[in-house]
Formats: sequence, structure tokens, C-alpha cells
Amino acid sequence: MPRIPITEPIFPDSALSESAIKDRLSLHARRLKASKTGLIIPDHLAAEDKLEHLELHVALSRDVRQRIARRAACIAARADRLSPLHRLKREQRERFEGLRNGVDLVALASEHRADEIAAALHAEFPWMGPANEAILHEMRRSVQSGEAGLRLPPMLLDGPPGIGTSRWARWLAGLIRVPDLIFESTTENASFGLVGSQRGWGNAVPGRLVNLILTRLVANPVVVVDEVEKASEARTTQGRVFSLTDALLPLFEPLSARRWTCPYYEVVFDMGWIIWVLTCNDWRGLPEPLLSRCPPIRLDSPSRDHLVAFAGREGARRSLSDASIDAVCTAISWATVQGHRPDLRAVIRMLDRAEGLERRPPLQ
Repeated sequence: MPRIPITEPIFPDSALSESAIKDRLSLHARRLKASKTGLIIPDHLAAEDKLEHLELHVALSRDVRQRIARRAACIAARADRLSPLHRLKREQRERFEGLRNGVDLVALASEHRADEIAAALHAEFPWMGPANEAILHEMRRSVQSGEAGLRLPPMLLDGPPGIGTSRWARWLAGLIRVPDLIFESTTENASFGLVGSQRGWGNAVPGRLVNLILTRLVANPVVVVDEVEKASEARTTQGRVFSLTDALLPLFEPLSARRWTCPYYEVVFDMGWIIWVLTCNDWRGLPEPLLSRCPPIRLDSPSRDHLVAFAGREGARRSLSDASIDAVCTAISWATVQGHRPDLRAVIRMLDRAEGLERRPPLQ
């Protein structure tokens, strides 16, 4: 798995650290003193250019050592101020240490692997055929492009509530073997929960997107924005409006995503690898600029047969008894006969109930 830098250079040059500068200045001072006093240093020591060898032959006064320490601290402080991290607190800077050697970039080995992932998705979510087909073509296109990792365009899944779009996205992340993040648009405060807010604000916090990168150290996680059309807007006392869709637009545009600036940390990140999956129940409530970047993929509700098959698979994964699985499947069929087709959430609740009953300790 390749590792790539996900930020612009943010760490001070190790050669400009206080200790490294102090060593170089001390080495130079000892050489000067040696040349002025006529001290002859063996060639095999001088050639190695090592400070510890000169320390054995040339001693520096306390005043010179103090001047060197002050000069090294001053130079290192100036070099540190050139780093975007110098504005952050120590514990915040420590979070960025994980990025020093880059982050993992997950790739697919071949087009055959893309076919396997799409087939596994379709086997689990056959009612989401358009999404399965779209992800197959995009994964194959990414492999064919020869890029270092898997890069997919943002997707917008439009369909009735309770059909499993978020579950589909998480299943995709598991098959690709990348982390996932589910962002509930209806419960978060506009764009701040996802991308963060500027540090000058009283309640400023970093967004969940950057926190995901800093925590999991993967460049292309799956980020799900659930019910994006229901996201609220935040207004400042000056009348400025912050909406989730406006915050997403630069993250969906390839050029701007590769140089996206975190408003909290004020550090430039390469967010062009993130795999975005948006879900909605009615795409007509979304702005045109967003729709132009990710056209909606229309999905239908699962049929009775789909739900019964899902209950069987999920029940088996939970090690439920055949009797419990049959009871859930019978309930699905009975509800359909009565004209009430349950959705995927209802089936999962029935499975949860059955699992709870089976795990309940026996009564004495």
C-alpha cells in the first residue's frame, strides 16, 4: 500500500532544529579555535566531521557555549515560524506528527478486483442496481487510469427513506478496506460539523473530515453525507450564511479539493482522494451547482423478495436460529400481503428484536 503526503510541507526542516543548529555551530567554533591555537587534529578524526571527536581535543568556554545556545534557539524559532503549525497548541501539533511520513493510499490490484467488489455489493443490495453498476464502471476506470490509488467521483444516491443507502456505502468501504464516516446532515450544525470553523470563533472546532484523516491516516476514506437536502444553514450576526452544500462544492471540484484549506488548522490538505457518497430522498431540493458535480442516481425500494433474502443473510450473520429467521421472513410477507411493505430499517429492527429474545437469559 503506497503512502503519500496529504498536506503541503508543514514540518520544519530537521536540519533547522535547535539541537542540530547547536551541534553545527559548536563544530564550527571548535574548528576555528583549533586553527587559531595551532592544534593539530588527527586526519582520521577531522575527516569524519563528527562533533564528539573535536570535543575530546578542543574545549569551548562557558560564554561561547551560551552564545551558541542563544543563537541556535533564535534560528530554530525563526524556522519554526515559517511552518503553518506554529500557530497551534502543542497537543494540536502532536496530532499532525502522524502525517510526517504521509498517509496510506488504498488501491485496487486489478479490474478483476473491481468486478469482485461490485458483485459483492450487488449480492447484498440487489435493489440498488444503478448504484452497483455506477460504482463498477468508476472503479474499473480508476484502475485503468493507472493512478496510485483508488479515486472515485462523488455519488448522489436518491431514493425513498429506509432503503439502505448508508449501509450500502459502509459495505463499500468494508470491501475496499478503507475507513468510513457517516455524517448526518439533519443533526449537524450546517457545514461546521463536517469541515470545521475558523479558530477566531468562540466555539471553533476542527471538522470531522480532518479528524478522520488525522486519526485513521488514510487518504481515500468513504465519507457519507446522509440526507444532504435536509441540511440546515448557519447565519452570523453580520448576515453571512454557511451552508453544507456550499462547503462541499470545493471538495467535489478536483483542482480545489487537492489544495483545500482547513478553516480551523489553516493547513492545506489534499482531499482529492476522498470517496464521497451523498444520499437524499428528493434531489429537487438541492442546488444546481451540486447536482452538476454529482448527478443523482435514482433508486427504488427493495421488493418483498429482496427483504426476505436480506433477512436470511443478516440473520445467518448474527447466528440466529432458523425459527427466528423464519419468523422475521413471515412477518415481512404478512405485512406485504396487508399492503404495508416494510423498509430495510423495519427489517433490521425485527432482527434486533429476534436477537435480543434469543440472547435473553432463561427465566427460572
